Amino acid sequence: MRLDELVQYLDDYLRIGEIPDYPRAFNGLQVENRGEVTRLATAVDASEATIMEAVRRGCDLLLVHHGLFWDGEPRVTGRRYRRLRPLFERDVAVYAAHLPLDLHPEVGNNAVLARELGIAIEGEFGSYQGVPMGVWGTLELSREALAARLDETLGGRVHLIPGGGERIRRVGVLTGAGGGAIGDALAAGLDALVTGEGAHHTYFDAMEGGLNVYYGGHYATETWGVRALGVHLADRFGLPVEFIDLPTGL
Repeated sequence: MRLDELVQYLDDYLRIGEIPDYPRAFNGLQVENRGEVTRLATAVDASEATIMEAVRRGCDLLLVHHGLFWDGEPRVTGRRYRRLRPLFERDVAVYAAHLPLDLHPEVGNNAVLARELGIAIEGEFGSYQGVPMGVWGTLELSREALAARLDETLGGRVHLIPGGGERIRRVGVLTGAGGGAIGDALAAGLDALVTGEGAHHTYFDAMEGGLNVYYGGHYATETWGVRALGVHLADRFGLPVEFIDLPTGL
């Protein structure tokens, strides 16, 4: 498949040009190749280890959630050089989708994780530059039962801040570094917030505000989007797709 055709489809499907993001996200095509895609790799991070694994597997497009330029370093030296060199030598393109992938209603991190947890999505909460960030819906169970379900779904122990009631009904999902959205979750009348991580002070925000907060890990809550997007592209275009799983433990 032609790279430019796939990039145009992804730009449109993910609304790359419409959704604002952080300055260093650089959503869309970050590195091009000679123009053909025969095998696609998906991953959370465009790390050196991820790139080398994509090269080893013979992929010519790497689709990631966190792109190459988060550190803001413009010089092609050190680890920036070590990341870019194998891409150029092996003709591997890189495409990144950060907030556009978080927010997508079909293959987005928030929507997919919510569905995996059995949450019936009813609305949105929080925003970034006017764009809704999280989703919320109904899931009636105990506080501890939701923790157990998250443990199983995410493949590891979640950290529960038990600031809310024992029974849960309205649950918000905002993957990644969503601890700062506790105020938004409370304003939306939620009983619980499922996210990846948050700052130290968010413990008191949750306990004193009256919200159950579940920290499942930034990486663990953000594998869902790239994996779902890979499946979507495989079904639509018949491309072989592999997910490269390199957990950070964070």
